[in-house]
Amino acid sequence: MYSQYMFNTLAFNPAYAGSADVFTAMALSRHQWVGFEGAPATQTLSLHSPLPGNKLALGGNLIHDVAGPAKQNSAFLDVAYRIRTGADTRLSFGLSGGINFFQADLASLSTVEVEPHNANIKGKVLPNFGFGLYWSSPRYYVGLSAPKLLENVIGDDGAVTTSQEFRHYFLIAGYVMDLSQDLKFKPSIMLRAVEGAPLSLDVNASFLLRDRVWFGAMYRYGNGFGVQAQYQVNEQLRVGYAFDMTTTTMGAYNAGTHEIMVGYDFKFTKGRTISPRYF
Repeated sequence: MYSQYMFNTLAFNPAYAGSADVFTAMALSRHQWVGFEGAPATQTLSLHSPLPGNKLALGGNLIHDVAGPAKQNSAFLDVAYRIRTGADTRLSFGLSGGINFFQADLASLSTVEVEPHNANIKGKVLPNFGFGLYWSSPRYYVGLSAPKLLENVIGDDGAVTTSQEFRHYFLIAGYVMDLSQDLKFKPSIMLRAVEGAPLSLDVNASFLLRDRVWFGAMYRYGNGFGVQAQYQVNEQLRVGYAFDMTTTTMGAYNAGTHEIMVGYDFKFTKGRTISPRYF
């Protein structure tokens, strides 16, 4: 889960690769439910760039994720094929493949009664692949993806599956409009769907002041709300921060969620990079 998903799209949609038309690096660290024992924490490093000819693009993701006794390290490679669909629109088809290293110290959990299924999972290797679609112009985008299609079995006792991966689907969309010469408005949404869980919907409203400062708010339906900001330091460097607070009863036991992002567009050729980056 990411609050700044519009700038961290490659983490869940391989078709986003190369969308900036320059070699881009993005690092993000999310710390959820600060102060809560065993709270989730996620770190992501994404790299992507178009290839010569501009139809193919490559990308990659390294993700470290911790939630309670479970730890997961992932490495995925992304390939995107991009075609023009209009004067300023482009449709991208993306594929990703990689592996997850999963481990869980389940035996350390405190239980009221003895739980026979609480056996540790050590170094489980889980290969997977995914797909994505991403249609965009300089002012709007729509994306659909399923980053992990295989529903790998993580734990079993020989007869019963005790834990496994489930397929997630992501739908995103956003639009940028001019309110004045110095102010732009960008509404965006993300819809997450997975079997056995309620739909998760994020609604964001951001403003861009003088093509340099983003600020706005978000609402996660039935779960929480937050604020976010981003500063375009120069043509290549941008930094962002988001703060979420849950509206569920969990809110009484933590100090909110903090998310920090740093993005950099490398400039290997003459000319200007795309500045500012709207998404």
